[in-house]
Amino acid sequence: MPALIEVEHVTQSFRTRRGTIHALQDVSIRLDAGEVLCLVGESGSGKTTLGKIVAGLRRPTAGRVLFEGHDLWTAPRDIFTRFRRAVQIVHQDPYASLNPVQRVADILAAPLEHHRVTRGAATLQRMREILTLVDLTPPDDFLDKYPHQLSGGQRQRVSIARALTLGPRLIVADEAVSMVDTSIRVSLLNTLLRLRDELGVAFLFITHDLGIARYVGARGLTAVMYLGRIVELAPTRELIARPAHPYSRALLSAIPEPDPVLTRAKEKLLLRSMEIPSLLHLPPGCAFHPRCPLFEAGLCDVARPELVPLDDRRAVACHVVARAARKETVA
Repeated sequence: MPALIEVEHVTQSFRTRRGTIHALQDVSIRLDAGEVLCLVGESGSGKTTLGKIVAGLRRPTAGRVLFEGHDLWTAPRDIFTRFRRAVQIVHQDPYASLNPVQRVADILAAPLEHHRVTRGAATLQRMREILTLVDLTPPDDFLDKYPHQLSGGQRQRVSIARALTLGPRLIVADEAVSMVDTSIRVSLLNTLLRLRDELGVAFLFITHDLGIARYVGARGLTAVMYLGRIVELAPTRELIARPAHPYSRALLSAIPEPDPVLTRAKEKLLLRSMEIPSLLHLPPGCAFHPRCPLFEAGLCDVARPELVPLDDRRAVACHVVARAARKETVA
C-alpha cells in the first residue's frame, strides 16, 4: 500500500540578493498511518521548511510529495481537498498562530464550517469534544475566551485542538512545546502521544532537542538533519543508544546530564570547528567535513555522501562510517 505521505528527493531553494539558499537538498522521508517520525538538528538545518512542505504550505523547487500515492501538486482537486483535511500543522509560537480578535469558539468553528463537517448545534458539540480531548475542561469555560486570556500552555492546546477539528491522519508538530514552560511540556507531550494511541494520528515531530525526540519518538524513527540534508535515519532508541554519524554523536554529547557520574562517563566528541557553514556557501563534498572529527582529506571534501543503509533499520550519510560498516559485514 502507498504511504500516507512520502517525500521523494525534494529540494527547496530560495533566491536572495546575496545568492541562492538551498534549504533542502535531495530529502526523502516516508510516513505511514500512526507512525511517529522526529526531525532533529540545529537551527537552519531545514526542519521547518520540510515540515511546511509535508503540510502542503510550500511547493518544493524539485522533487515530489505523494499523498496516498498521488503527486500532491498535480493531483485532481478532490485529492488535494482530502489532503487538506488529512494533514494539519501545529506551529511553534502559540502567541502568533492564533488570531487575537477571535474567540476560541471562532477559531475552532472556522475549519468545521469551511469544510462543511458540521453545522449549528453539531459544531458546538464537536468543539466541546475536541477541547476535552486536549484537556481543556470544562470546555464551556474556554469557548468564549480570547487568546490573550489564556496561558501559553492553554494556547498551544487550542492550537492542537484546531488541528484536530477535521479528524486529521497526520499532524506536523513544529517545535510544538518549545515556547511553553518546562513544567507544561511533559503534559503537552503526553497529550500528543495519547492522541496517537487513541486516534491513530501520525506525527512528524520537529525539534532541536534530542531529549524530547527520545520521549516522543521512543516507538518511532528519528531523522537527523544538517544543512538541508538527512545525515542519519534510525529507530529513535537505536539512534540514542548507538549514534552512527559524527554529527549525531556530537548532538548527543551536548545534552546535559543531571547525574555527574553519567556526565563523566559520557563520550566527549571534539569537533574540528564550532562554526556552522553558511547556506549561501556550502562546503564541497560532505557539508559537515569542516567540523567532523572523522574527516579524511581527498574523500570527505570531494565526494558528497549519499544516505546509504547500514542495516535493515538504519541509514547514514558518511563515507567513513559506511566504509567501516562494509568492512564489518565482510568480516
